[in-house]
Amino acid sequence: MQLENKKEQLLKYMEELSSEDLVLAFSGGVDSSLLLRLAVDATKRHGKKVYAVTFQTRLHPPCDLDIAQKVADEMQAIHQILTVDELEMEAIRSNPENRCYLCKHHLFEKLMEFAEKQDVHRILDGTNEDDLHVYRPGIRALRELGILSPLAACHVTKAEVKQFAADYGISVAHRPSAPCMATRLPYGSQLDYELLERISQGEEWLHEQFGAECNIRLRVHGDLVRIEVEKEQMGYVLERSKEIANRLHELGFPYVTLDLEGFRSGSMDLNLKGDL
Repeated sequence: MQLENKKEQLLKYMEELSSEDLVLAFSGGVDSSLLLRLAVDATKRHGKKVYAVTFQTRLHPPCDLDIAQKVADEMQAIHQILTVDELEMEAIRSNPENRCYLCKHHLFEKLMEFAEKQDVHRILDGTNEDDLHVYRPGIRALRELGILSPLAACHVTKAEVKQFAADYGISVAHRPSAPCMATRLPYGSQLDYELLERISQGEEWLHEQFGAECNIRLRVHGDLVRIEVEKEQMGYVLERSKEIANRLHELGFPYVTLDLEGFRSGSMDLNLKGDL
């Protein structure tokens, strides 16, 4: 399908949804930011409201909340924050292979409670077409709960989302994906908040060195931390290897290694298939 045709289809889809008030799960990433832009525009035409709801959780760094607030302000959207501690659930703390399903189900049940209080019956999220073709067990939870995913419904890919967001002048159009911190640990590893905080601090420091738009992950395997960056950035990592290693040692990681395969989204999921 041509890009313009997809855009027209998405605009029509959002126009139809916006005859009622909407609730959008809003992370401040490019997918949900594009939807927020379209939803704000469409609901204004219909005299309706859209609530952009951001989860404040134990598994996402505080900077995500700051970015979401900034983008919501730019769009003059109604921004709400729901505080949820996923690590209260033992089933999630043990980081099983279906963790994302359990977590999504827990978070979106809270979002549904919020929507019910606002008398809103349509809840949206930013799942895109590409998400349907990789390991995303959380999508099953969204389907079970009746959450609408306009980007996926209109077959809009991640690259197309970024293009549309850039066309609209959305400030986070080129922001890298920021999945939850649990993805930095192997399945079956206990999700310890203190460890997750150290990983978050390490990634934040690395982004300060490489730039906020770079894809960087710190994957932790026991005493070893594995740095994933884009292959073109590996030379820079090696040039500053001593400085980087020292900083990660300070954060409590005894062994530091550079992954020669480079950044791979979902690299902890390589041996997993299907939608658990």
